[in-house]
Amino acid sequence: MSRRPGRGGGQRRPGGSGSGRGARELAQRVRTAKGRKLSSTLWLERQLNDPYVQAAQREGYRSRAAYKLIGIDDKERILRPGARVVDLGAAPGGWCQVAVARVNALGESGKPQGRVIGIDLQEIEPIPGTTLVQMDFLAEGADEELKLLLGGEADLVLSDMAAPSSGHRQTDHIRIMALAEAAADFAMEVLAEGGAFVAKVLQGGTEVSLLALLRQQFTRVAHVKPPASRTDSAEIYVVATGFRGRPDPGQG
Repeated sequence: MSRRPGRGGGQRRPGGSGSGRGARELAQRVRTAKGRKLSSTLWLERQLNDPYVQAAQREGYRSRAAYKLIGIDDKERILRPGARVVDLGAAPGGWCQVAVARVNALGESGKPQGRVIGIDLQEIEPIPGTTLVQMDFLAEGADEELKLLLGGEADLVLSDMAAPSSGHRQTDHIRIMALAEAAADFAMEVLAEGGAFVAKVLQGGTEVSLLALLRQQFTRVAHVKPPASRTDSAEIYVVATGFRGRPDPGQG
């Protein structure tokens, strides 16, 4: 793996003044190879010219999505030293890398040590400071298995999951909201009182049912569009903080 990013909140955000080499990188163009679709060429060109893709390569992040979590956390302050974090749909691991640094999962002296667990259906290459679990978080007993791994409840549940695009806006909205609702249900089974939840949704408003549930179970619910989220993308993130806790099963 390439160089591990620095600890804490010191990661630099792309877009500042750069060297001549950086300017040349941004000027890259991709020729349309014989047999390659124009849409594939345009996607590749955008990736090569994307400052967040370039920054991820320089700083050792596995994906540009790492900067989305950095942007969310810079605004909402949900990643704190000592926190226990669960990342749902963690592959390829960019969000786990950010969480490891910001919750001190590697145990820097003088700070509370946190824990990071990444869950995905597919295998993920090891990430220092992260426990990676190949499993379906919707499977029966997954919440209890996670609590055993954490040694208790979670302080933060993250979800950057998205179903493959169908090209049909309404269908994509339904799919991504189903994932967000499933992630929210799981979060409320594993979060400690006061915990937080972050999930990707699509602009146009979080589904009324999910928003109502989160407002009932958390003290604050907000939508965040981090700087690394492309302006032409409909994605946005719902951030719920101050989990009220699960009812005591012995009451009532």
